[in-house]
Amino acid sequence: MTERVDLAVVGGGISGLAAGWMGMQRGADVIVLEAADAPGGKLRTSPVAGIEIDEGADAFLARVPEAVGLCRDVGLGDDLVSPATGTAYIWADGALRRLPTEQLLGAPTDLDAVAASGILSAAGVERARADLTAPDDAPSGDEAIGALVRRRLGDEVLDRLVAPLLGGIWAGDCDRLSLRVAAANLAAARDRDASLIRGAAALRAEAAEQGVADGPVFLAPRGGMARLVDALAERLGERLCCGTPVSGLEPEGAGWRLATGDAAEPGAERRPSVVADRVVLTTPAYVTARLLESLAPQAAAFLSGIDYASVVLTVLVVPREAIDHPLDGSGFLVPQSSGRLLTACSWMTSKWGHLGVDPSTVILRASAGRAGDERALGATDDELVAALVDELRDTVGLHGRPTAVRVSRWERSFPQPHPGHLDAVARAERALAGRAPGLTMAGAWELGVGIPACIRAADRAVCS
Repeated sequence: MTERVDLAVVGGGISGLAAGWMGMQRGADVIVLEAADAPGGKLRTSPVAGIEIDEGADAFLARVPEAVGLCRDVGLGDDLVSPATGTAYIWADGALRRLPTEQLLGAPTDLDAVAASGILSAAGVERARADLTAPDDAPSGDEAIGALVRRRLGDEVLDRLVAPLLGGIWAGDCDRLSLRVAAANLAAARDRDASLIRGAAALRAEAAEQGVADGPVFLAPRGGMARLVDALAERLGERLCCGTPVSGLEPEGAGWRLATGDAAEPGAERRPSVVADRVVLTTPAYVTARLLESLAPQAAAFLSGIDYASVVLTVLVVPREAIDHPLDGSGFLVPQSSGRLLTACSWMTSKWGHLGVDPSTVILRASAGRAGDERALGATDDELVAALVDELRDTVGLHGRPTAVRVSRWERSFPQPHPGHLDAVARAERALAGRAPGLTMAGAWELGVGIPACIRAADRAVCS
């Protein structure tokens, strides 16, 4: 039997769930088709030593409206919590050094503060100071983050400040990441003033004047991101069909027929046959490319060319007495130039006061893997944990073995937008609209990997 709907959403990650919810809110008859047995995609929460810990993103930006608004819409507004601390560290010259607050995505706005932190050498500080008097040299369009920061502030600022912060968010190489996608605030600072330092300081001052800087930077549902997934799934109800992969699309009348999996597979008879007036594809770029290959080859070619990085997130539960560092912050970041496997480590029990863990226990979440470095992905769980324990011994003084461990592998999970990405997205969307009216796209590959960006992309796709 064929199910006919106004809107079919392919993919049940945060982009797909948000798209389905937004379609419902606009009065559409909706179905959301997810290949996996459960929704959520990279938003997943599971217990470690009896404590619910996120396996992917554990927070979203609070100073943009999309994620906060969605949480309120689905009844989680009163359950949002912010990190207990805003302090973080950088591993530099063999020690953890406190990251100055006077910065914008790692670009310093107070050179005296960054000099006092010890993160930069004296020569690195002076090289950054040259930005204040150097002539305007900004190109008219997009560029790589690394190109801007190296040109204005020098290699050391990129390596020790900007790249650990942005590389941590994107698991990417700043010399290849689009400035306008991966560091929009730095793009705005560049366009604001010839000096990147002055432009960044002006943006920070403007945010303070508007009161934007008064509230928390990050928020999350108490209990983990799975609560947002569960709330959306509950509201979608029977409109959410998991275990239903979409293997193809073909025109049918003014709409689209979606082929849902191999007819010979077990359970295929229970999968819906769907015809929809409109379809939103929220799958990863490389999956969407396969679905569009024959329908819109230009769009498919762009999507198949988007690079992805892989990461592994490892949770380690250890006795508090087994760590020398006071853990007085949210965690630390590690520059790629250090050569370490670790890219970052969140001190979860310091970062999130609501976890309610016994003070004699510490939960760490260690990140490994980034664009061009797949050592973590190639290691077994035992090899990975042993290597991370060794590096945590050097960085935070860990001198004990973990009492519980969880390893979450996210292969091809972080899209890598290159300079000119937004223009390329616009061309692909125009090509798709010309060849396949009624099909639109969304996902982390489009506007960014953050939860608000995924929701924004979903909203655009539903409204197109």
